Amino acid sequence: MISVICPTYNEANSIRDIIDFFISSKHLEKELLIIDGNSTDNTRAIVKEYLIKNNNIYLIDNPEKYVSFAMNRGIQAAKGDIIVRLDAHSIYSADYFENILDTFKYTNADIVGGPYLTYFRNDFQKAVAKAISSSFGIGNSKAHNPNYKGYVDSVPYGAFKKKIFDEIGLFDEQLIRNQDDEFNYRANSMGKKVFLNPAIKFWYCPRHSIWGLFKQYFQYGYYKPLVLKKVKSGIKLRHLIPALFVLYVLSLPLIKINNFIFIPLIIYLFALIFNSLITHGKIKVKLFTLIVYPTIHLSYGLGFLIGLNTLLIGSIKNGLTRIKANYLEINIYNLN
Repeated sequence: MISVICPTYNEANSIRDIIDFFISSKHLEKELLIIDGNSTDNTRAIVKEYLIKNNNIYLIDNPEKYVSFAMNRGIQAAKGDIIVRLDAHSIYSADYFENILDTFKYTNADIVGGPYLTYFRNDFQKAVAKAISSSFGIGNSKAHNPNYKGYVDSVPYGAFKKKIFDEIGLFDEQLIRNQDDEFNYRANSMGKKVFLNPAIKFWYCPRHSIWGLFKQYFQYGYYKPLVLKKVKSGIKLRHLIPALFVLYVLSLPLIKINNFIFIPLIIYLFALIFNSLITHGKIKVKLFTLIVYPTIHLSYGLGFLIGLNTLLIGSIKNGLTRIKANYLEINIYNLN
């Protein structure tokens, strides 16, 4: 049996598609747990329509709203041996569940999933889709390679053998973003296997505005230092380069100008123009990628630096608290 968990919050525009996909999928031994963060639109009313006719669909409250809490509530309520997470904004192939189960059968993996595929409704989203599928956009992440098949450090969303949660714990509820990465990195660090199979197909819809894209990647960057602090083996060069680039850009006004200081910036601009020009699509898409690439890089890098700063300040405060506590203990000891 599989337990399908779908976190929701104000998903009235897409929740019918998710439930209809679940109902129409061939695998019969299944349940759908919709974990809703107190939606204020018609999401809950739509779900309740389906509850009347389907005894394997459940609506569970998630007052904390965030995905990590939703996943943990769903896992604790799930009856299946396999846990599958669905994203309410994505589209899934008809054989999605079957390919997940097949992948578990022919690998010894504890977590399986498919790569990011994208669909888009306008030219800006197409530009974002191209950018996040390129090595210039997001580095050498295998999760964005539609052809890679094998063991990896992380998969998007994913499916899990339920026993893994008893063995390594649940999702980290400190994380508003990157909770999937942290869990996958933790699993790898504890000897578990994560497998990426391009036969497991889903299509993700990118953000439709510059501001939405900026906020998304800023949050990814902001929470990444906390993830890497918790699981140091997850650190990769691609996580650090955007932050180093932001530091370089911010330092330009402070550095004495010479013939060499602008070389990294010139190299970046050449790479930006080249990667935008080779993007398949009309001119408008190519022009959008000129904006999308630096938006991703700068927002992620800025978020990473601020997240790292927040983490360091927290560590310093904790350290001072410990020093103060130790000092008081010493004084008390001396008084005695």
